[in-house]
Amino acid sequence: MKILVFGGSFDPIHEGHAVVASYASQCGVADEVWLLPNAVNPLKTATQPAPDADRLAMCELIAASLPAVKVCDVEIHNHQPHYTYDTLRKLGAEYPQHEFRLLIGSDNWLIFDKWKNSEKIIAEFAPVIYPRPGYPVVQESLPAGVSILEDAPMVLLSSSFIREWKKSGHSLLYIVPDNVREYIEERKLYE
Repeated sequence: MKILVFGGSFDPIHEGHAVVASYASQCGVADEVWLLPNAVNPLKTATQPAPDADRLAMCELIAASLPAVKVCDVEIHNHQPHYTYDTLRKLGAEYPQHEFRLLIGSDNWLIFDKWKNSEKIIAEFAPVIYPRPGYPVVQESLPAGVSILEDAPMVLLSSSFIREWKKSGHSLLYIVPDNVREYIEERKLYE
């Protein structure tokens, strides 16, 4: 099977993430999308406001409603910095029957040269870029094997906006999926 690995803090996972995972899992680029919540992002210095178990649970709520979307917890239980290349190699070794590719937002693609082993990721795991508003990428400028998720719907949301919005006492209705919103409210996250 062809698997797109979609990593991130998912703090919280929101409608934008769900749209990308749903579209990528149905558009013919891959057989499945694996959500990969990470514990420590080497390029981010802020600590995560929500506990790992909650971020993992919110990803599982999204995956439960999307048939070709799964959750991979290979990174979240280990609080050391994880590098994407190492994780992808580990997945390839554990699941040799699958072909893994990286699903990455165009915002991250623009700083991809800062990622450890970025050239090896390109060579071995041919990233698929989903467009994000304000971060244009031109297909003709991409290295061989790297592609853009054509015609993907774009949602202008960010987890940092959602955390601040919730902290200010606003509703998350229509910003995060209902089951994730209910989870956040029950657990009193981001207040």
